[in-house]
Amino acid sequence: MCRDTCSSGMTNRSPKKKQQQQQYSSSTSSNSTLATSASTATLDSLDPPPPPQDDSTAAFYQFDVANLPDTLFHSHVPVEKWLATCTTTNNTSGFPPNSLNQIHPIEWAVELERIVGFTLYQFLNVFPFMILPLLILYFGVATPLARCAVLLVLAYVAVLSFFTAILEPVFLHKYQQSRFLLAGMKDVHRNQYVYTERNTTKYLSVKFVWPQSVHRPQLEDTPVLFCIVPHGVVSWGIAAYPLWSKLWNDRICRWAMAPVVLKIPIVRYLARKVGYIPAKAQPILETLTKRQENVGVVLDGIAGMFQFHTQQETAFIQQRKGIVKIALRAGVPIVPVYGFGHTSLYTVCVDPLGVLERVSQKLQVSLTPFTGRWGWILGPPRRVPVTVALGDPVFCPQIADPTQEDIDTYHAELLDKYRVLFETHKTAYGWQHKSLRFV
Repeated sequence: MCRDTCSSGMTNRSPKKKQQQQQYSSSTSSNSTLATSASTATLDSLDPPPPPQDDSTAAFYQFDVANLPDTLFHSHVPVEKWLATCTTTNNTSGFPPNSLNQIHPIEWAVELERIVGFTLYQFLNVFPFMILPLLILYFGVATPLARCAVLLVLAYVAVLSFFTAILEPVFLHKYQQSRFLLAGMKDVHRNQYVYTERNTTKYLSVKFVWPQSVHRPQLEDTPVLFCIVPHGVVSWGIAAYPLWSKLWNDRICRWAMAPVVLKIPIVRYLARKVGYIPAKAQPILETLTKRQENVGVVLDGIAGMFQFHTQQETAFIQQRKGIVKIALRAGVPIVPVYGFGHTSLYTVCVDPLGVLERVSQKLQVSLTPFTGRWGWILGPPRRVPVTVALGDPVFCPQIADPTQEDIDTYHAELLDKYRVLFETHKTAYGWQHKSLRFV
């Protein structure tokens, strides 16, 4: 089903699982500057694939999301066509050194859209908290300098919004999508293919890696609780939403978000459309049990934003045992996930006394400024490759009322699997010098 990388690190293309049966073509116009051969080719134009090859002995699979042909980035494309683009390795030590940290070149329009889109999104998150100060500056202080500052902020938002409006139809045409804002709120599966997140995977050269124990059909018959660390300033690795709802089973994955963020106008609306739920025990449990859907959680939360060290990665999950209790009550497996590169996307401006960190954790919303690419405050992230690595699942039995001993046992197993996960893939990402610490 996938390409195979032998233990020596060489990569060979293996057969696809099925012959191509349906044509997926792009109607990109011939005079478009964004047109590429990948986005205009049809599947029927490909040579018939050779007979399928058994890849059940593969130790790990790698899916290069950024390089997935745009014609395959649609909800109606069967997962087999995605898996046919994978590479694999039989080496139980993982992929070759530095093979997971490559940054791919991208089209200038994709880069521009993401620079604008990232920045506008970040601003929308903080703007509700700025309204009162801006009103005070303009009507209270009312000096020419104060009013000029307010007008500059509004002009900043207007410029970002203008470029967003100009670029949207370009990418709706490129990816053959309808307008996201006009899509139905209940059509979460299709909404997750929104062009902005597709461009995010290209901007960050996103790759996914997982072991045989997660590969289909291992988790097809159960909802899954994906738990990713570290948070970083923004966990952009999770933005490849369709993958969580398609690669390992056919259940929609709903990511959990801080309840206070889901109260922010516009952000709330956009987040709900791609399936976000409040990061609380009851909504997570109901999604896993009543809806029988997957759930994704950024396990270290706001605390993970402040964990930055040159020689060490820190996961704030030593006491995050509530998620294990939820998994036990639901009887679903927990899949540990590590976002290699998350902590390199931004730099947090931390005060020496740690006041903002404590207040942010108390309110469950970040009040700390940060810089990204070019030192831009609340701007786009650096173009750092992000590799999302999944580990072996922690299979939790269903226990209606788990004891503290039950919770501690499976939490310890979860930490152990995070350690193995990090150590297995850190060399392939180029982090041979780093270690993982739990706090």
